[in-house]
Amino acid sequence: MKKIVVAAMALASLVALNGCKEKKAEAPAAAPKAGKVLNIYVWNEEFQERFNNYYAKKLPADVKVNWVMTPNQGSAYQDKLDEALMRQDSVPTDEKIDLFLVEADYALKYVDTDFTLDVINDIGLSQQDIKNQYKYTKDIMTDSKGNLKGLTWQACPGGFIYRRSIAKDVLGTDDPVKVGEALADWSKFNAVAADAKKKGYFMLSGYDDAFRVFSDNMKQPWVVNNKIVIDPQINAWIEQTKNFTSNGYNNKASLWSPESSQGMGAKGKVFGYFGPAWFIDFVMAPSSLNDANAPKELGNGSYGDWAFCKGPQGFSWGGTWICGAKGSDNIEIIRDVLKTLTCDSTVMTAIAKEKGDFTNNVPAMEAVATSDYKNPFLGGQNHIKFFLDSATSIDKSCITQYDQGMSEKIQASMKDYFDGKVTLDQAWDNFYRSVIEMYPNLSK
Repeated sequence: MKKIVVAAMALASLVALNGCKEKKAEAPAAAPKAGKVLNIYVWNEEFQERFNNYYAKKLPADVKVNWVMTPNQGSAYQDKLDEALMRQDSVPTDEKIDLFLVEADYALKYVDTDFTLDVINDIGLSQQDIKNQYKYTKDIMTDSKGNLKGLTWQACPGGFIYRRSIAKDVLGTDDPVKVGEALADWSKFNAVAADAKKKGYFMLSGYDDAFRVFSDNMKQPWVVNNKIVIDPQINAWIEQTKNFTSNGYNNKASLWSPESSQGMGAKGKVFGYFGPAWFIDFVMAPSSLNDANAPKELGNGSYGDWAFCKGPQGFSWGGTWICGAKGSDNIEIIRDVLKTLTCDSTVMTAIAKEKGDFTNNVPAMEAVATSDYKNPFLGGQNHIKFFLDSATSIDKSCITQYDQGMSEKIQASMKDYFDGKVTLDQAWDNFYRSVIEMYPNLSK
């Protein structure tokens, strides 16, 4: 496990987030030139799909895209990426990393290093190009010297995605505004959970469903001066989840498990799931279908029997940032990819309407929110307008390079407590032990 720490320390140190200073650069007028291979490191197919649908046709015919895909769980992706970045100066040109992706949970690990290219000075985008992007998406990727090290096509405010038919049975309505009012705070949410149980439903699927709602509202970072800090929001999540588990308000599923996905299907009894737009598109929609080969429409499983509201507490979850790797021989393509997939309002609008993403473009999202856009998975609802306020208020000032490890370990350590296999004190001991094993530089 110590290799994670060694790689992390070699790549980066924890940094304070500073604002960007305006620097101007001109994008190329001609079609981009490149090396023969564009190496892109990713952990799933999300960006690959966006790339293929909205950019691939712009690539020169003689350029091959090599996707290096490694699962994110257990830091496997980071380990693979770290090893490749360490070899960047010694491998042949066509084997060098050109683009790689990072998540908010560990973005800082890569931002304040020489492995990431400066979007303005090295890659050549201008402040004018990125002016419409949500501020927090740029703050996360700004290093301690004020240099912007990556961009994203998505902003990730979240909410509560609920089953319309269950809402009608429990609340007498499936209207997003009225359901939102019924779930407007945790006290109301918990009361509805009790009512749902009486009707034979689970309010949430399992232990982890509400975790990101609480953790994203932390006022303190997980680590301060190498000391582990437990924010009151984490204790609130533990208390609520223990209560939900003991009272049968959840079905004891773990996030990403088959049991969690089954709750999204036609026979599912789960009232709803917390998540952002990508969770709807990449997790819920596929899991809702009875027949994956049939049209995605009402009547195919639970597809279309869902809607979206803010829920008891605003939050954001995730986000994928695109970084250019130092040493790439494809700078012009990198510039064109970033400009097309994160700055082009037409592309941002198309991704939102065709894929359901809340994209990283303020005027585009404001326009979609007031348009006749309808999301078929959500029964024709235009859910984008419910995201607008949350997107402008997202604050990531508490993020650290340890967030992914902390999040995974706290959820894993508390599972036995929720199931009654260990005491709360024992669960905390297990958490601290596992975290310090992963990060030996930290202490309780």
